[in-house]
Amino acid sequence: MRTPPARSAMANWLVRMKSKLHGKADPIERQIELALQPGAFIRDGKCFSFVSGLEEVAAITDQLIATDPARAAALYESFLAGCHSKADELDDSSGSFGQFAQALICRWIKARQAAGADPDKIASNLLAWMDDDPYAFCYEIEKDVAAAFDRAGLAAFEKLSRARFVAASRERAGYEHRRWSDILRAIYCAQRNIQAYIALAEQTGLKPEDCLAVAKLFAPRKPAEALGWIERGRALDREKPFRSGAVYDLDQLHRALLTRLGRQNEALEAAWADFRNHPSKFTYDDLMKFVPKAGRREWHKKALNASTSADLHSLLELFIETKEMERLAELVRASSGEALEKVSHYVTKPAAKRLEKGHADLAARLWLAQGMRIVNAKKSKYYDAALSNFERARDCYQRAGLAAEWEQTVRRVCAAHHRKTGFISGFRALAAGTKHRDRPSFLDRAKARWGERHPRGDLLI
Repeated sequence: MRTPPARSAMANWLVRMKSKLHGKADPIERQIELALQPGAFIRDGKCFSFVSGLEEVAAITDQLIATDPARAAALYESFLAGCHSKADELDDSSGSFGQFAQALICRWIKARQAAGADPDKIASNLLAWMDDDPYAFCYEIEKDVAAAFDRAGLAAFEKLSRARFVAASRERAGYEHRRWSDILRAIYCAQRNIQAYIALAEQTGLKPEDCLAVAKLFAPRKPAEALGWIERGRALDREKPFRSGAVYDLDQLHRALLTRLGRQNEALEAAWADFRNHPSKFTYDDLMKFVPKAGRREWHKKALNASTSADLHSLLELFIETKEMERLAELVRASSGEALEKVSHYVTKPAAKRLEKGHADLAARLWLAQGMRIVNAKKSKYYDAALSNFERARDCYQRAGLAAEWEQTVRRVCAAHHRKTGFISGFRALAAGTKHRDRPSFLDRAKARWGERHPRGDLLI
């Protein structure tokens, strides 16, 4: 029998606080306990509905913040204690339970503040939980709690966090130094303390993400200064071997600020340069936001003519997005089967549907590519989807008068994949003309097999 894990210091503290604040259990605690389903293991597929039940009870507690905040805070503490005990009894692969626990911590902060608790005490308790966090409920929680704190609470959180940062700087603790540096960044953003943020960023190493954060802080009142920071961030990004995660937001804000400053032509040129460098449906949409209405047709044609450098995936998406069916057909016709198989079905499927009416032969190639992609990768879990794709390919080939090409495909697939027993029988049935979508259900097939083994006269009922 598995020995239960030792209760964390955070859970112990919560239990002590609950006992101290209440001589007897709050009636809402009974609802919390029922919602947590102690002793029952919650599988990943059931975790979302389980968390929805927890949210319903938390919403009842939320209503107490305005009328009895001390009681609300105590209930949140009980709820958090329960979450720590429940964490070993569920599969939180989706992360929904951890997100709920984070939200409880933010609710607790608001309730404690409403009850008039000492800001330093609230911040100290939070830091203790962040230090003793066996289930990562506090992982990257700084942005959320910074929004939950009022001004006094945020100042207390900043003071204690800065002390941790200074200590980590002295000890040259790499991870802790980065961790408290990131926490301080979140606090300064919430405080809109631009100068403190800049000083910290320059002390620890300015990154494109920092330039974006500073630009956002400047943007509402000082767009020209914000633009300078955007350009600085883009310059830093160009120095990197790989583009940073902030580059898209930097480009977006850059164009928005240019427009706001009356420099629409520069915004259009920037969007055009971005499209030429990275043609896609996303950069196309961005470009068309800055194109004058009178020139949309001209710019549309200009953009499509300049998109030839894009990869197959991006071009397929772009032509679907812009409803350029002839360009889409030409692209598929010029692409090899191997190239089409490498493109995600999220792109080839809508392309095939668009081409079925006017270009059935090309739609057949796309359906075939989707089926081959699954079978070649030996993804037996998706063989049923592959058979559906092959059926669509067969029907399109026949509609296009290309039955011979379908027969050639059948021979090739049977020769290459005859050992895949979970797939080949269904495929041969398709080749013989069976409708895959008319295939009996799992239960119908199971009953048929059962009937073969146990004729009705042998049944006991």
